[in-house]
Amino acid sequence: MNPDVIVIGAGIVGAACAQALAQAGQRVLVLDAQRGGATGAGMGHLVVMDDNPAELALSQYSVAQWRALAPQMPADCAFSGCGTLWVAADAEEMAAAEDKRQRLQDHGIACHLLDAAALAQAEPALRPGLAGALKVPGDGIVYAPNAARWLLSKYEHLVQVEYALVAEIDGKTVRLADGSQRQAPQILLANGIHATTLCPGLPIRPKKGHLLITDRYPGTVHHQLVELGYVTSAHHSVGPSVAFNLQPRPTGQLLLGSSRQFDTMDTTVEAEMLQAMLQRALTYMPGLADLNAIRSWCGLRAATPDSLPILGAHPDRDGLWLAVGHEGLGGTTALGTAHLLAALMTGGTPPLDPAPYSLQRFAEVVCT
Repeated sequence: MNPDVIVIGAGIVGAACAQALAQAGQRVLVLDAQRGGATGAGMGHLVVMDDNPAELALSQYSVAQWRALAPQMPADCAFSGCGTLWVAADAEEMAAAEDKRQRLQDHGIACHLLDAAALAQAEPALRPGLAGALKVPGDGIVYAPNAARWLLSKYEHLVQVEYALVAEIDGKTVRLADGSQRQAPQILLANGIHATTLCPGLPIRPKKGHLLITDRYPGTVHHQLVELGYVTSAHHSVGPSVAFNLQPRPTGQLLLGSSRQFDTMDTTVEAEMLQAMLQRALTYMPGLADLNAIRSWCGLRAATPDSLPILGAHPDRDGLWLAVGHEGLGGTTALGTAHLLAALMTGGTPPLDPAPYSLQRFAEVVCT
């Protein structure tokens, strides 16, 4: 196959981009080093985030695309439209929940407030005394590794996957670690935290996160649970931090996050951070202490200075396109990213204004 596009990275973002490009009639070669990344390590949440207008636009569009695609997905993608409860611990956070409700409803996103009694009825395992929550029923979860494989398989006559380490991008030529070359008129970089090895000036830094999964306890939790303080912790912290984030997996297991540590590529589980994350979770759901945890692990988010991904053409390298820097929202925003990039790369009309995601917003960046 002589590809029209080479996609570097077969995680959820690269796979979604390959599928969207193939849907637009492009022949796509996907190169992946099988080093593991955020797709395999992350929570797989599909959640509308509204920290800024660009994040809201991309996540809202993307979640809608996931829900439209869900009926086609095989069971092993583990899609669940469980919705999200943004949990308010006190009156101040309940006011923040009201602000969030207004913001989301202004953009046509269905959501409603639960008072303390309604929250206790919806999630009895939460501790008494919480102020309430904002329910966003359109959110969901997916098992991203299997979803990525499924997306890559949808257009097998147009998408070829090759497992190889890319050593260099030279114009429209990709050099592999074994010395061989691949060429295409357009190259799309979508390999997450490893993107800076091929484009060193990209403003991406690693943000480490711990996760823990329990044995099977069906019916313990019904919604994805996120504390209202999550956004502050996720986007504005400068040092290590933790926040309560719990998912009910379709297996009956509970997947628990989350933590953040900056500027380390070490994915070793650290007892101190894991303990802090668990202690935070126990303040919301004390009964977790009685459950059996079967595994904990770490992953690396690829974070940009403003927590938005970098999407679009590289301003200084002809033929190079970027789909990187998704932080913890790669699963959520993969389909929106893919539709945006596919439109831009094939001369179509993008579904969103691409300007807020352009690399050019970082004027000081130089990538040679």
